[in-house]
Amino acid sequence: MEVAFLEKFVILVVGRGKLAEELLQGLSSPSISCVLRWSERSSQTESRHIVVHAGSGRELGEVMDFCAATGSVLLDLSTGEPQRPTTTEFPVVICPNVNMQMLYFMALVKRAAKYFAGQNIAICESHQASKTSKPGTAIYLAKALGVPETEIRSERDPQVQEGVLGIPSAALDRHAYHEILIRSPEVEIRLETRVLGKTAYATGLAKVIDRVAKSRLVPGYYDIVDLVIDDV
Repeated sequence: MEVAFLEKFVILVVGRGKLAEELLQGLSSPSISCVLRWSERSSQTESRHIVVHAGSGRELGEVMDFCAATGSVLLDLSTGEPQRPTTTEFPVVICPNVNMQMLYFMALVKRAAKYFAGQNIAICESHQASKTSKPGTAIYLAKALGVPETEIRSERDPQVQEGVLGIPSAALDRHAYHEILIRSPEVEIRLETRVLGKTAYATGLAKVIDRVAKSRLVPGYYDIVDLVIDDV
C-alpha cells in the first residue's frame, strides 16, 4: 500500500564534495518538496526542513544551531568522528551509509557479531583514490565486530582495485568495496560488498528520508541501521 505523507520537507544539503553534488542532483521522493544547497536555506523559511550533512564537518556547528532553532531533523552522513554534543535538542540520525542493501547488511553484521567474538577478523575497504576521509561504513563494521579502527586496511591503488578486487574500470572513480574475513584454524568466512557508481546513494537516501519523515522522531541521537530494521 502506498504511504501517504502528511507533509513535505525541504531538504538542505551541506557539503561541496562528490556525494553532496550527487544528492543535490538525484534526490526525489514523495516526502521531498525541493532539494537546496545549505547556502540557499533562507529562501524557504516557512517550510519544514531535513538537513543532510555530507560535508567535512566545518559547518557542523552552524548546522546544529540551525536545527536547534528550527526543530529540524539532521541526517549526519559525515565520516570519521565529528565532535557532537552529548545531548541534542533535535533528532540527529547518524548515517555511516544510506544505501538500503548496505544498511541491511550492516544490521546483519551488528546482530551476528556476538557469534564471532574472539575470532580472527580482518576488514578491508576500497574507495576511489580521491577519498581521503575515514570510511564510515568500515568504521561501523569494525566497531560492531570489535576490530580496532587502526586495523582497517584501506586500498586506494586503482591497479590493485581493478586487478585484485575486481572493481570494473568504469567504476574506479566512484565505488565502495568492503570485505570482512573471519578466520579460525579450520574455517574461513568471507563477506564482501560492492557499490558501483553514484546513483545508489541518492536513491537510498530518498528512502531513508521517507522513513524519517513518517517516524516523528523526538530529540536525541539515532543509528540509521536501527531505524531501518525497526521499520521492517
